[in-house]
Amino acid sequence: MATEIGHYINGKRIGGQSGRFGDVTNPATGEVTGKVAFATEAEVDQAVQIAKRAQAGWGNMPPLRRQRVMFNLKSLMEKRLDDLARLMVLEHGKTFDDAKGEVGRGLEVVEFACGIGHHMKGDFSEQVATDMDTWSIRQPLGVVAGITPFNFPIMIPCWMGAMAVACGNAFVLKPSEKDPSAPMLLAELFAEAGLPAGVFQVINGDKVAVDALLKHPDVPAISFVGSTAIGEYVYHQGTERNKRVQALCGAKNHMVIMPDADLDQATDALIGAGYGAAGERCMAISVAVAVGDVGDRLLDKLAPRVRALKVGPGIDPQSEMGPLVTRQHRDKVLGYVDQGVKEGAKLVVDGRGLRLQGYENGNFLGGCLFDQVTPDMTIYKDEIFGPVLSMVRSKSFDEAIGLVNDHAYGNGTAIFTRDGDAARAFANQVKIGMVGINVPIPVPVAYHSFGGWKASIFGDHGIYGMEGVRFYTKLKTVTARWPTGIRAGAEFNFRARG
Repeated sequence: MATEIGHYINGKRIGGQSGRFGDVTNPATGEVTGKVAFATEAEVDQAVQIAKRAQAGWGNMPPLRRQRVMFNLKSLMEKRLDDLARLMVLEHGKTFDDAKGEVGRGLEVVEFACGIGHHMKGDFSEQVATDMDTWSIRQPLGVVAGITPFNFPIMIPCWMGAMAVACGNAFVLKPSEKDPSAPMLLAELFAEAGLPAGVFQVINGDKVAVDALLKHPDVPAISFVGSTAIGEYVYHQGTERNKRVQALCGAKNHMVIMPDADLDQATDALIGAGYGAAGERCMAISVAVAVGDVGDRLLDKLAPRVRALKVGPGIDPQSEMGPLVTRQHRDKVLGYVDQGVKEGAKLVVDGRGLRLQGYENGNFLGGCLFDQVTPDMTIYKDEIFGPVLSMVRSKSFDEAIGLVNDHAYGNGTAIFTRDGDAARAFANQVKIGMVGINVPIPVPVAYHSFGGWKASIFGDHGIYGMEGVRFYTKLKTVTARWPTGIRAGAEFNFRARG
């Protein structure tokens, strides 16, 4: 019997009031395992009003006490790591080890938030003019919201929520309706860590909930991760209402393989970065750019590895790649593979016919590998978000950089080479937010920040790290002079200090 999943409001789970629900399915079996409530505008307002009251006290709490809650959360997430991972496997489909790795990446940001007392320190300048001092401080915004995607139901809520809460805000999370159970458990762990009721809340839902947050006058900032089309909508709807918005969007990440690259290392990197999590990552490598004569040699190593991928349910420890999140998404990815064949790309490895005994209703697709892909093809231009890798042949290093720079997306890229000069030039010249040198998925550590360029981001701020502190706080600068008992009279001229 399907479990009903409501919302997490004011420190407890509650049922939905709208009477509208969405199916939550097990991607490996196709079975409907849950019914997630879709919030009304009134339920969103209720959550925001509770958050607004809770934030008043939380925001005035010393940062030292806030960071102690973050320390407690870190400990609890480590203790419940397997539980969080298992929920993700059963609703998203990624492998158990990959899910545990996701929790670990979320924990990195929680660990960074454990030092929020240091990160929010202001600046002080003594004697900026005679007997006058100036200092700057950072203060929370109030109630902020996060809209997160299905592919990282714990990591991205930690990127947003841990930073927002540590900075003194209350946070309202609208997770993906496809896999809501792990975020609900995360909210309970926040409460168990000592976070006051109402400071971290979860509103499940669809576009109604998203629009309610975008329009709400008491929500001054919105964080978003998801597709470019929806990210652009969120950005424009939010900024039209004078909100701060950071919207991290789609990607088409290229990995450039130079003729001098270690091809065994490059092959390993392409297998993991192209087919890990069934390609459902915004930092997945989806285009391999083979430079010079390396293409055939690389393909000889790569194709057998793609054919040998162990595809199965994520809960099976032998699985290297699990199913796609929904039947609808699997069919969409299949459509892209069909389109690639139609447009003339060479399908070297065809994963469309994969069938697993006992999992006939699962959303499985084998690894697909294309060669002879050109920039005018749909499979090159669009973000597929599935286990589909396209190889493009490039005559030169400069042509390869041109391919990376001319693409509409600018999230991540990588180069594999032994040539330090080529690597340095690549890192300097590519118009991409995150660059790897012999590193296929260059997601920055938590004390740096995550963010792309071009159509991969809307807004000025990346996410987490000091970018997160800046996004979730507002700067206040104070200039003070204390009376000395000597009155000089009124000043009417704007004078230079000194």
